[in-house]
Amino acid sequence: MNDGKPNWWSRPSTPPEAARIPTPPPAEEDDFPLQAPDPAEPAAPEPAAEAPAAPKVDMTKEPAPAPAPETAPEPAPATAAAPAPQPAVPAEAPAPEPVAAAPQPLHEPDEYRTPPYGEPGPWAPAPPVQRPAAPVPAPQAAVPPHGAVPPPQGPVPPQPPAWGQYDPWGAGAGAVPPPARKKPRRGLALVGALAFALVTGVIGGGVGAYVERNGGIGTVHLPQAEGGTTDRAPDSVAGIAASALPGVVTLHVSGGGSAGTGTGFVLDNRGHILTNNHVVDAAASSGDITVTFSSGETASARLIGKDAGYDLAVVQVTGVTGLRPLPLGNSDDVRVGDPVVAIGAPFDLSNTVTSGIISAKERPITAGGEKGDGSDISYVDALQTDAPINPGNSGGPLLDGKGRVIGINSAIRAAGGSGDGGGEGGQAGSIGLGFAIPINQGKRVAEELINTGKATHPVIGVSLDMQFNGDGARVGEKGKDGTPSVTPDGPAAKAGLRPGDVITKVDGQRVHNGEELIVKIRAHRPGDALVLTLTRDGNELTRTVTLGSAQGT
Repeated sequence: MNDGKPNWWSRPSTPPEAARIPTPPPAEEDDFPLQAPDPAEPAAPEPAAEAPAAPKVDMTKEPAPAPAPETAPEPAPATAAAPAPQPAVPAEAPAPEPVAAAPQPLHEPDEYRTPPYGEPGPWAPAPPVQRPAAPVPAPQAAVPPHGAVPPPQGPVPPQPPAWGQYDPWGAGAGAVPPPARKKPRRGLALVGALAFALVTGVIGGGVGAYVERNGGIGTVHLPQAEGGTTDRAPDSVAGIAASALPGVVTLHVSGGGSAGTGTGFVLDNRGHILTNNHVVDAAASSGDITVTFSSGETASARLIGKDAGYDLAVVQVTGVTGLRPLPLGNSDDVRVGDPVVAIGAPFDLSNTVTSGIISAKERPITAGGEKGDGSDISYVDALQTDAPINPGNSGGPLLDGKGRVIGINSAIRAAGGSGDGGGEGGQAGSIGLGFAIPINQGKRVAEELINTGKATHPVIGVSLDMQFNGDGARVGEKGKDGTPSVTPDGPAAKAGLRPGDVITKVDGQRVHNGEELIVKIRAHRPGDALVLTLTRDGNELTRTVTLGSAQGT
């Protein structure tokens, strides 16, 4: 039927259920349409109970409640009811007396045996199966004997409908409610176990995270070693530092528009302090020098003397008591590999102690040269050490394993640079290449500076060709300002040296250029005799020279 509402089609019954539903008889050709019977005429026997018409379902409303079991449903109009099945009559029985035809439906029965209330659409759940009540068999008329006329039949009492009013969402009058499904206890147990595992896992994870973050639960007590002795062996680094630090000072110098920081150490009880020339050079003419001791006590100092060629200077403090002079060692006794300790104020960090070994000896080093005229260049036959030395360590002591001074820290070789890093200008860091002036040379110069204010330099009386690229140190053809390259009546002239001679060895040690020759000569005192090996016109010669003396600057 098409009444503007969606049609519903019920799902087919299962085979056992379909077998119990009577099949309506086929429609006759002349039974459509029929008039309603006259009330005056005798009532014809009523057919079997007709199924009630299915109510129209409105999906936009709530489903109607199921009818009460004790209330019998009203029969539907004859035009919409399907005829009940007629009882079968034996073939040998005579035909009954014709009676009035029962009203027939206006429409042919659905060949697919589909009830008129339609089938659920794809968007709605299928209604529950409603099983009809046990069918009541229609009363059977007695079969008369053969040839006898059957008595007239009275009206057949109406039979109760085999199907109650159909409610797709409710339980019908004859419907049998499905058995209640028991919830599986196994699933509940599994859910409970999972919930318990989740809760315990969260709690355990929280406790574990807390313990990991805080290191445990409760008060923290850290283990610590019991107090022991603070004494150290005198020849250990700690023992050497403890004995030497009171004699090491930090110098702050300002003057001439510049300032710097360096280190020095006490030479005697009179307040003389030895340091580098490039540390106090700013205060040479007029400036301030402040000395800070390891105890924090400070005092003003005055410049006693300096020498640029040796890069050494002496200052003096007055009015200070309790001075701790450092003992001096012998740098000639030092061997490569000996342990050493360096003390200073790198980058103004006072009382800094580092340690290392002697990496090499008699390393020719030149430093300075900022003035451009060569007057500030220092030539040092240095001790090389891998003890970390940085700007600010300049002038500090290099100590041996017994706490004795064997050198004065003066220069470093910086990474990426070709010169020294002993001054404060480059601010380069240590790469394990530090150089110290041997204390034997420093002691002699310091004594001269304290006694005379000047230092003397050993010389041989020649002018060298510093542009010579060959191996050795070549005597120049002319000296400065056109003067002779070999000083008349000087040490070299007395030994027989001539212009153009190439000096290749000093006391058997090879020299490769003029700077190395100067370093080797400066390592001696005036009056020392040196054996020089030289080349002249392709011939190798040997000459002995007694060193002269020149005033330093």
